[in-house]
Amino acid sequence: MKRLILALLCLPAIALAAGPEVQLVIKDHRFQPEEVRIPAGQKVKLVIQNQDSTPEEFESHELNREKVIPGGTTASVFIGPLNPGKYPFFGEFNEKTARGVVIAE
Repeated sequence: MKRLILALLCLPAIALAAGPEVQLVIKDHRFQPEEVRIPAGQKVKLVIQNQDSTPEEFESHELNREKVIPGGTTASVFIGPLNPGKYPFFGEFNEKTARGVVIAE
């Protein structure tokens, strides 16, 4: 019983350690929102839902991330902790329209 109580008391600390989560949607070959603000110095989970029927890639040279998200699926990408600044990203399959920026502040 004592172990159960101790485990339950630790759950809030575990939840806080997980870090923030940000939702991104790919629709009509565009990222929505195009501008994502996150806290600097923290690891962040981007949850990217591709609502298009075709695949798209989340890519960023500055973030050192590259992930293909098939149409109609959701994927997670972890970024950070980042220094304050702007970090552009794009969709390689629709580079002219699928663009955005992460702003760490």
